[in-house]
Amino acid sequence: MKYEKAPEIEKKAMEIIDKLSLNHIDKNNISCIKSYGSKSNAIARCHGLGKVMQLGLERKAFYTLEFISEKFDRKSEKERVKIILHELLHIPNNFGGGFKHHNYVNDERVDQMYEKLIEKNTDISEMQKRLI
Repeated sequence: MKYEKAPEIEKKAMEIIDKLSLNHIDKNNISCIKSYGSKSNAIARCHGLGKVMQLGLERKAFYTLEFISEKFDRKSEKERVKIILHELLHIPNNFGGGFKHHNYVNDERVDQMYEKLIEKNTDISEMQKRLI
């Protein structure tokens, strides 16, 4: 496995956070990376710094969103935005290191939030260009 920072994805994630007013997400404590060589069926994953590690490291919660390059990069621009949104939705309102599970984070909710994201702009095509 190889990992690298993904500033282009992180920039999109920050814009999504701002546009959807996901104010519970501490943008200073979130990072996006790309991974290469994963055998996982996943396209992306959300990793949180749990309470025990927070205490041991004497730091606040931190989330890393991992995007598996071989799968993520082949998706359409619209699907990439939805995948980023999906991973952001896993972050709970308390930003405490845990996760919202797939009974909350599902295709229907992602589609609803994506529509809200598009509606936030008067020029939909301009939003598509900036997000994708």
